[in-house]
Amino acid sequence: MSALTRFPTLLVHGGAWAIPPEMAEDHERGVARALETGYKILTSGGSATDAVEAAVTILEDDPTFDAGRGSFLTSEGKVQLDALLMDGATLRAGGVACVERLRNPIQAARLVLDKSPHVYLVGPGAENFAASHGMPLIDNSELVLDREKLRLEEARSRLAQGLADTTFSGPEEPGVPSNRSSFEGWRDDKSPETAHPLTTAVSEVGPGFSPGTNPTSNSNQQGASMAPSSEAVQPPQTFDSHDTVGAVALDTNGNLAAGTSTGGTLNKTPGRVGDSSLIGCGCYADNHSAAVSLTGWGEPIMKLVLGKWATDRVAQGVIPELAAQQAISYLFTRLGGHGGIILLGPDGQFGLAHNTPGMAWGIADHQGLRTGLII
Repeated sequence: MSALTRFPTLLVHGGAWAIPPEMAEDHERGVARALETGYKILTSGGSATDAVEAAVTILEDDPTFDAGRGSFLTSEGKVQLDALLMDGATLRAGGVACVERLRNPIQAARLVLDKSPHVYLVGPGAENFAASHGMPLIDNSELVLDREKLRLEEARSRLAQGLADTTFSGPEEPGVPSNRSSFEGWRDDKSPETAHPLTTAVSEVGPGFSPGTNPTSNSNQQGASMAPSSEAVQPPQTFDSHDTVGAVALDTNGNLAAGTSTGGTLNKTPGRVGDSSLIGCGCYADNHSAAVSLTGWGEPIMKLVLGKWATDRVAQGVIPELAAQQAISYLFTRLGGHGGIILLGPDGQFGLAHNTPGMAWGIADHQGLRTGLII
């Protein structure tokens, strides 16, 4: 499709985990607001990079998600934020990590992309750089919610009881998924089959996407090694959670962009950086392949450089729908990891997949705006 006839497209996600029914409406409302904001930019002739930044900013400001205000707390009781923004036309990228005094890390990432000779800034250096370009510095307490203080207390209590958390490292034996003592995606009363139903009719989702296809099915298209069915994976007992946000966009000029933002994981060691802000891991964009944003267990995603892995398959001719399924299958079969992905090709074809009970997602294109909680 030529640039003159290309339809703008925006995909967003609000994290992959076991979204409880009482939080379903907040998640869909949040991703819908992000879609409306970002897609308005695209339909007005704005760039994919602008649309992604705007959409992710909306999600960061919504405490429903684990990005910006309301994020998980570190072991020291603070919010530390990471974000990456990447322009697929030029491969310019801007990343920030471990920032505590910025309300919107995706905006700081944009400043790094546009204003810095560097690609990645962290901690106080990133904060000072953003402040020097007009971003206000805030007190970290403005990002902290009481509910997260309670979650941190629960996590400390579990740790004191010797309940180890293997979320970060994956199973001891590669390729052999293990039961987790603490998995931020599963609830002991929610399986993938009983998670909150999709609120948008599957017939309305549009091209490039098959919501009836479960990425954990035994499908073996084009040699994909798909993960075993959910019956083979026993979800451990856990507690309510939330997760990373992201967006990918295609503008009318045929350019792609991607952005991912996160507050990281609960009770993490201060200074820990996950996949979200690392190029090729939780986020990547290249006009010659695809734009991607991931969510889920950061350490396994980093080890597999999973974002670049998925976009490379699109470059090799695999349609985004299948490449997304393959990526999540690979995450599970190689390291026992769980998460979700949104993937958008330069021709407007897209794919979404997750192997958690749910993932908040949204799509806006010439067919309209659709949101849901299950693929």
